[in-house]
Amino acid sequence: MELEQMDVKTAFLHGVLQETIYMEQPEGYVVKGQEDKVCLLKKSLYGLKQSSREWNLRFHKFMIKKNYQRSKYDPCVYLKGTSYEDMIYLLLYVDDMLIASKSKSDIKDLKEMLSSEFEMKDLGPARRILGMDILRDKKKGVLVLSQEAYLQKVLKTFSMWDCGEVQTPLGSHIKLQALTTQQEDEQAREMDEIPYASAVGSLMYAMVGSRPDLAYAVGMVSRYMGKPGREHWSAVKWIMRYLKGASGKCLTFTKEAGLKVTGYCDSDYATDLDKRRSITGFVFTVGGNTVSWRSCLQKVVALSTTEAEYVALSEASREAVWLKGICEELGFKQGAVDIYCDFQSAIYLAKNHMFHERTKHIQVKYNYIREVIDEGDVKVLKIHTSVNPADMLTKSLPGDKFGGCLQTLKGLVEVRSKALSPEWLVTEVLASKKFGSGRDLAGCSSGVEEREPRRQLGE
Repeated sequence: MELEQMDVKTAFLHGVLQETIYMEQPEGYVVKGQEDKVCLLKKSLYGLKQSSREWNLRFHKFMIKKNYQRSKYDPCVYLKGTSYEDMIYLLLYVDDMLIASKSKSDIKDLKEMLSSEFEMKDLGPARRILGMDILRDKKKGVLVLSQEAYLQKVLKTFSMWDCGEVQTPLGSHIKLQALTTQQEDEQAREMDEIPYASAVGSLMYAMVGSRPDLAYAVGMVSRYMGKPGREHWSAVKWIMRYLKGASGKCLTFTKEAGLKVTGYCDSDYATDLDKRRSITGFVFTVGGNTVSWRSCLQKVVALSTTEAEYVALSEASREAVWLKGICEELGFKQGAVDIYCDFQSAIYLAKNHMFHERTKHIQVKYNYIREVIDEGDVKVLKIHTSVNPADMLTKSLPGDKFGGCLQTLKGLVEVRSKALSPEWLVTEVLASKKFGSGRDLAGCSSGVEEREPRRQLGE
């Protein structure tokens, strides 16, 4: 499949205003003798709060007019065709576009159609989008997303380029909680000089884009954006120390036999030291490739580990239904989505509509998991804790177990040299995929597990 990229020049200027808005005459264009008059805006300008919305409406009307359909599951995806063989996809993010199709002629026609309506810039084959580098080998069926350049810039910005490396995003000894009133008074002046929010925001962008290994750690430090302290800043620096040795990890996608959606979920009971709430973590793969992940605090205080795992299952099932829907809409048929959970009691509770004294207080919305199981949209299966990759999204793990979770996902490949060619990188990706495929996801692997040898400093 071909993957091309385009950019819209001055996208917000294409929007047509629906409100009546007046503007003072711009400096340098004031009409002599009519200085007291104002301009009536007919189109949107940069700086108006409705500019982005008007641009999106204008683009949507144009695509619908050209017989493209907007996805029911993602409003920024447009598609046209009857089957996967003749389908053409357009993905829009503000003014950046990705166009995918098996036919080069269809992509060329779409580019010409867009250029006839908007002022476009053709960027050719997709190489870089939203700060992520795209490396691809169509013959071997490998696509790699890398944010190494961005992360190295972050380390230099916050003076962490020369720091020592650590093996995990967050040390097991780090336990964070909110500051007391006395601690706030003592540390307020010191923390005012530290760019805590900027650092966490920079890390969060990398986590959302291509780094599921940062999800738990970034989620932990982001809870204290309002009133951070020394311990919170130390945790942020720990994450950067991890990135010093792992900035080259890339999210990889390889061509598999089928594109089946599979999920893994887990929870950590009462891990929040402030309100004693549990943490939900889940990760989903499509065809063995990691596509969606999340680590967050649960909205209610669970009264048992069973309830915490049950809530995590319910939240993961919503993501599963969405992924199943969008995959089917894009032309890839799906059966029931397998969600692996490592807690047997929660699985029994999800599959059996029982009324029990210890579970009757659970909010009704979390019983959604039972409905999707009955309708055949989701199938909940047991997995051993030792091979559940969602474990790294709920707690701090030792280095060897954390590495095992990454191997199970088979999604992150280490690349440590800037001089590496795309061909070498693809070879490394295939080797890593093959290496990580030996773990048994249905249970605990037997014997001594093999681990990828750790790279030393300077390699």
